[in-house]
Amino acid sequence: MKFKTALMGLLFGFSSLYAKSYYVEAGEMFNVEPQLLWAIAKTESNFDIKALNKNKNGTYDIGIMQINSIHLPELKEKYNIEQEDLYNPRVNIHIGAMILKRCLNKHEGNLVNGVTCYNGRIKDNPYGKKVLEELSLALETYNAKENSSVAQRSN
Repeated sequence: MKFKTALMGLLFGFSSLYAKSYYVEAGEMFNVEPQLLWAIAKTESNFDIKALNKNKNGTYDIGIMQINSIHLPELKEKYNIEQEDLYNPRVNIHIGAMILKRCLNKHEGNLVNGVTCYNGRIKDNPYGKKVLEELSLALETYNAKENSSVAQRSN
C-alpha cells in the first residue's frame, strides 16, 4: 500500500494538483487503475482541461480525457451532462473512467485492446501501447527516484 501511495504521489505530481483525487475517485468508482486514467490524460491532452480537438471524421474530443463528441447524446440523456460540463476535470475524468471500463469489459480485460478502444478504433492503432509506454515511463522515473533516495539514505 505504501508503494502505491508513493507511486500515486509521483504520478500526480506531474499533473494538476486539483485532479489528483479525481483519478483515484473515478478509479474506485469504475474499478479501473487511477494510474491508467492518469496515463490516458497525459497522452490525450497533456492534462489540458480546456483541450478541444477536431477529428477527420467530424467528431471532436473534449477536455482532459478527450471525451469524444459521439458520447454527448448518451451523456445528455442518461446523466444530463452537456458539452460544457466536460471542461470540469472531475466530470471529464469520471466520464473517461466510465468509457474506459466499458472498453475493458468489451475486450474482456485485454489491457492494450481496452485502452485502444478508448481511443476509438482497434485495427492498426498504436494508441494502447502509447498509453502503456507513458505509464511505464512514469513508473521508471518513480523507481529511479526511489532508488536514488534509498542510496542517499544508506550513505
